[in-house]
Amino acid sequence: MMEENEEQSEVQQPDPSPKKGTSDGDSFRLHIVTWNVATVDPAGDLTSLLHLNSPKSPDLYVIGLQEVYSRPLRFVSDIVFDDPWSHVFMSILAPRKYIKVSSIRMQGLLLLFFSKLEHVPFIRDIQATYTRTGIFGYWGNKGGVSIHLSFYGHMLCFLNCHLAAHMKYATERVDEFERIMDTQTFECKKAPKIVDHRLVFWFGDLNFRIQDHGMHFVRSCINNQTYNLLWSKDQLLMMKKKEQLLQEFDEGPLDFQPTYKFDLNSDTYDSSGKKRKPAWTDRILWRLRSKATTTDEQEENTVDAKQLEEDEDYPLKIRQDLYTSNMEYSISDHKPVIGIFTLELRKMYETPLVRLQPEGDWSADIDAMVLYSPLQPFPSSMWDWIGLYKVGFTSITDYITYTWVKDDEVAFNEEIIQVYVSKEEIPVRGGECVLCYYSSTLRSIIGISEPFKVHESKVAIEEGLLPEKINGLDKTVESEELWK
Repeated sequence: MMEENEEQSEVQQPDPSPKKGTSDGDSFRLHIVTWNVATVDPAGDLTSLLHLNSPKSPDLYVIGLQEVYSRPLRFVSDIVFDDPWSHVFMSILAPRKYIKVSSIRMQGLLLLFFSKLEHVPFIRDIQATYTRTGIFGYWGNKGGVSIHLSFYGHMLCFLNCHLAAHMKYATERVDEFERIMDTQTFECKKAPKIVDHRLVFWFGDLNFRIQDHGMHFVRSCINNQTYNLLWSKDQLLMMKKKEQLLQEFDEGPLDFQPTYKFDLNSDTYDSSGKKRKPAWTDRILWRLRSKATTTDEQEENTVDAKQLEEDEDYPLKIRQDLYTSNMEYSISDHKPVIGIFTLELRKMYETPLVRLQPEGDWSADIDAMVLYSPLQPFPSSMWDWIGLYKVGFTSITDYITYTWVKDDEVAFNEEIIQVYVSKEEIPVRGGECVLCYYSSTLRSIIGISEPFKVHESKVAIEEGLLPEKINGLDKTVESEELWK
């Protein structure tokens, strides 16, 4: 029902009208990682990559990988099960109150979006798509994958790219990027294309090189940390001078050593016979939609006029706090690049669309009921469902069981709706759980209950049945303390 892969179908998204926010503004911390992992599986401690020891924990993690291992047999298994990289990031972040909200995989390209649980009901209209730019535009070894979403009403897009390699193909890289920007579309009135989003992050192995300068000069600048002497010959910075679309994207200064190409398991630049010149192939850029780029024709359009008014009423600002490479990791010939940002925005809404809670005590000995109340109008669907999750769950698909809202509706009035859950679906051993309401139309969780206790089955205990043979939740459940 909830498979996340590149072939997922999309449903037309009605445009709900959020109420104006009441706060002047809030700050959110965003941690972006881009890394070409050179077909290797995760190894070692990823604490430094995710800054897990930082006193400031991010609200959002966005992780873009390139060259994830994708031989046919492995790729098929990764579609059915989580690939090793997704699995390790989820296992690290879930105990810290993050869940994987969305992901998309196109052959070796992987994009993961994690959010703190508290923000999940305010992340809506989640869509993902991809564009192949490999051999003749049909092969998925190069291209872009993106995730589009509304974050407290602000339309954001995250685009992870792997562009054409080799020194001489700078123009082709720009052409590929422009093709990705032009062809990717979303079923969303406010942001049908990437350029329509309020804020776009573009990152990945963009493969731009340092041209003209000789190897000796490049390595001398790296050794002396005079990186600025190389900037004038960085192909991306050079192309920005003549390509209007690139000029709309900002990037922090390249005050870190080039991230490509290293001998494996070392900090030594390519010592093979090819001796490839070091380069900043791995980049993170962003584009904040500017009112100044609005044309007269657009101003006459009522949709765009409404958009301009919305930008005024709900400002969004971005600040980059860190832009660096991480030299600690050497399993790939690329070093990962990290970008940390602060988003300052005024929320367009501050209450979830649905409030839900369990009714009475829950156990596998008796059928249960869920109570939910719509707090604002939203586009409900026959495909909406309520999932039961253990505390510390990893992703939207990591439910114990679910119930179709419309099919299992028992009673309702204007304020409270009652939904039935069969005792056969409730974990025998019990544990700390939460309920989540998933909106099929909004493609997101729009309400989360407070944690509650599911009691052990007295019948199972009396009959001496082994819990692990009865129900899939008979593993140790995460402590409720994690969510306090």
